Amino acid sequence: MATNLPDDSFRDSIATIDAKGKRVFIHPKKPSGPFYDKRKIVSYLLLAFLFSAPFVKINGNQFLMFNVLERRFNIFSFPFWPQDFHLFVISMIIGVVGLALFTVAFGRIFCGWFCPQTIFMEMVFRRIEFWIDGDRAQQIRLRNQAWDGEKIRKRVTKWIIFFIISFIIANVFLAYLIGSDELIRFIQEGPAKNASTLIALLIFTAVFYFIYAWFREQVCIIACPYGRMQGVLLDNKTINVAYDHVRGEGESGRAKFNKNEDRKAAGKGDCIDCKVCVHVCPTGIDIRNGTQLECINCTACIDECDSIMEKVGLPKGLIRYASEDEIVKKEPFKLTTRMKGYIAVLSILIGVFIGMLFLRNDVEATILHMPGQLFQREGNNVISNIYNYDIINKTEREFDNVTFKLVEPKGEIKLVGSPFAKVPKQGATKGTFFVKIKESDLKEEKVVLKIEVYNNGKVIETATTNFLGPRNFN
Repeated sequence: MATNLPDDSFRDSIATIDAKGKRVFIHPKKPSGPFYDKRKIVSYLLLAFLFSAPFVKINGNQFLMFNVLERRFNIFSFPFWPQDFHLFVISMIIGVVGLALFTVAFGRIFCGWFCPQTIFMEMVFRRIEFWIDGDRAQQIRLRNQAWDGEKIRKRVTKWIIFFIISFIIANVFLAYLIGSDELIRFIQEGPAKNASTLIALLIFTAVFYFIYAWFREQVCIIACPYGRMQGVLLDNKTINVAYDHVRGEGESGRAKFNKNEDRKAAGKGDCIDCKVCVHVCPTGIDIRNGTQLECINCTACIDECDSIMEKVGLPKGLIRYASEDEIVKKEPFKLTTRMKGYIAVLSILIGVFIGMLFLRNDVEATILHMPGQLFQREGNNVISNIYNYDIINKTEREFDNVTFKLVEPKGEIKLVGSPFAKVPKQGATKGTFFVKIKESDLKEEKVVLKIEVYNNGKVIETATTNFLGPRNFN
């Protein structure tokens, strides 16, 4: 009885693990070509942005900051406080939906062109590795070489440079978390006064060094959740880096190139089985096996295949950006119902977010009746209640003369301690005050107070709270 067994080309494991389950290090060929040149431009612009963003300030606000410890975030110089958490959440949802839409339409192109992991790995660490160890063949030779003077010199040089770059990345990463001003202050004070920060910095450095010196492409293959998400989002209409198997395999399959032969007459496909597309892949896959989880759409295989096709006199585009339907059915790209659904949801979310931004206040005042305290009777039939106030200043201006005015009903506000409050820039202040109202002006047991907050005579916020009075009224 015949059984259908997979042939030698069937792939049931990832390229970074061998048959015994041990790690296989990928040594890709140094890429070159038009797409790679464009990727370099995009990558270096993004690197400049990533390194400069925490040090750029607009209106005194850091351009990007994600201070998780203090729950303060700056996104494009707009400060977000814990009270703005709903705005932060909806902005993250917009990012996720936008990325999902992008993936449904164009596959995992974000990974190959815009992901910081790929940019650092391929455009910084990998290029240094090419510079020190050489191209693919030299790297494989060096890996199998005995630990002689050459190997020790190259390995130590590479490790030291990798560690220094990892340390720099860790400092920039810390600037995103605690703010660039704090980082600069720590540097000026020196490590002796900031031992705990130095330890955290070294931990970050070790993590980055481990990722780029050893873990490498496995971040994309194993650790990244986006790689798993693409399996759900992609379909036959998604544009990917794809191998044209219809043209490449022909009637009798791929075959080596012979000069002056008529490949069409022989039923051969345009793929000459040179395997250059495999050797240049940073994740070690064979793009000819179809769309795969490990493919990050970096386009290195497109450049190499186009170069080979040009040399052998065959049309370019054997590997190109295309959907499965375009390859098989010759259907051009068009918006699908699912894409339109994502666009509609994204448009609604963006509209809601913009509306929330316009309704957002730069100053927020919260006034609450002090828990456990009842009203008090004073002379001249005056009823008083005690309140706690909390003022948050999201701007870069210091409020040095904050006062309160009771708008409705008639009454008086008396602060405990100083007659005015101070609120630092990008800070908050708390305090206590009494509200005093004549009993004759109270019409109900619980009255809603409208209180205006002033700074140097200018209204900066309006708040409401409840005033408790006696049950019986005169």
